[in-house]
Amino acid sequence: MFSASSHLQAPRFNCFSVVCVQPKPGADGSYPVDRAAAVSGDKLLRDVMVENKIELYAAYGKLMNCGGGGSCGTCIVEIIDGKELLSPRTDAENRYLKKKPESWRLTCQTIVGNKENSGKVVVQRLPQWKK
Repeated sequence: MFSASSHLQAPRFNCFSVVCVQPKPGADGSYPVDRAAAVSGDKLLRDVMVENKIELYAAYGKLMNCGGGGSCGTCIVEIIDGKELLSPRTDAENRYLKKKPESWRLTCQTIVGNKENSGKVVVQRLPQWKK
């Protein structure tokens, strides 16, 4: 006898968590942290952050960003942990971030995960503000 449940596999969803450390410490000296979760992979880091209402831009970036085209640099983050879960740098990133550390990425060009992996990515927002 044919059983649909024995022949159909449930789709597999991979989960990714994104932890965003803010660039300036709070009054207590600790750095505020925002967290987001994304199901599946192949999603731009920028989209994960925006959809979860994680502040991405400084004041000027809110007005002057390119909307995800990889041409303004207002969405720069530093990857603290989980770089193996991200896509390689794009040509746009290589051009724009040529003299920046390898750990710096443009969120609008960085894809988090794929259908085969899952894990946690930790980013530092606005790394250019670090002292």
